Amino acid sequence: MDGPGNSKQQRTLTARDAGLIGCRQCTRVSPAGTYRCPRCGARLQSRDITSLQRVWAWWLVGLMAYVPANTYPMLITSTAGRSEEATIIGGVIELMNLGSFGVAFIVFFASVMIPVGKFVAIGWLAWIVRKPHGHKPGHLLHLYEFVEWIGRWSMIDVFVVAILVALVQFNLIATINPGVAAVCFALSVVFTMLSALSFDSRAIWDRIETMSHD
Repeated sequence: MDGPGNSKQQRTLTARDAGLIGCRQCTRVSPAGTYRCPRCGARLQSRDITSLQRVWAWWLVGLMAYVPANTYPMLITSTAGRSEEATIIGGVIELMNLGSFGVAFIVFFASVMIPVGKFVAIGWLAWIVRKPHGHKPGHLLHLYEFVEWIGRWSMIDVFVVAILVALVQFNLIATINPGVAAVCFALSVVFTMLSALSFDSRAIWDRIETMSHD
């Protein structure tokens, strides 16, 4: 007979087990079988069966947009008839050469580390929920919430480009224009945010439920 500390006896009671369904818009809990949320009117669904399909679709197009965002110029600077192009990494290196290590780190963190980290985290979450896993669901949920929260900060690079374009316009003396990478980077951020929003975090608990029945 298994002891009281056996992990298979420690079953997590979910809303679905209790005959309830939670609204993903306002979080109100309603009895199972309710079609519309009484509070906000959103359509209630115990599980989104197309969630992972949409997650991978947005993830893939986001990754496809992120590649040219790093290879094409982010900024095109024209000074006295001379034009210079700078990619994200090139801009970071130039800032470091000028001694602006703090700004260089912020740009590198927001434009490289955060996007790459989001791709890895979203892909990993979408992969492991496909089958039973031994990870603590609370930790996975915190990771998902962090990815969803930090996604908006990836737009810092795009905001910097927009501000520079608006401020530095001196016709023949100096002008700054956005490059192709600016558009690609903005699209990549939007697509990865949509990928994270498409993830049905309730699937994390389903896999834990499956393990408890083994």
